[in-house]
Amino acid sequence: MNITGQCHCGAISFTALIDPAKVVVCHCTDCQTFSGAPFREVVLTPAENFKLTGTPKHYVKTAQSGNPRAQGFCGNCGTQLYATEPDTPKVYGIRAGCINERAQLTPKLAIWGNSAMPWLKTLHEVPLHETNGASALVKG
Repeated sequence: MNITGQCHCGAISFTALIDPAKVVVCHCTDCQTFSGAPFREVVLTPAENFKLTGTPKHYVKTAQSGNPRAQGFCGNCGTQLYATEPDTPKVYGIRAGCINERAQLTPKLAIWGNSAMPWLKTLHEVPLHETNGASALVKG
């Protein structure tokens, strides 16, 4: 499957050829912290299938797995774009939030379940508003 994506401000864009069977949800504490969410969805693709336009910034972090991971992000808007090996990228973990076709990418595997938020199993029970319903919480 061919995908496209970009950061929030549009300074960095990409195209990639991916296998939709390689979509992963990660519950590790690093992904929670980096994304500001309870998990992060990524799609894995070999480096030769990932083409980037623009110049991302990198932050190298030793992951919970013990492997150094270069976190690629936009220096303007801060959008998280991918993670890869710091020296010679072999595989990119593209962040689904910046992929235009993200609605078509159903996770096939969930990892680091020991860090998953226990309330995720009940999320389907929470009222779903089609647009911003947060004002109801503020009014209390």
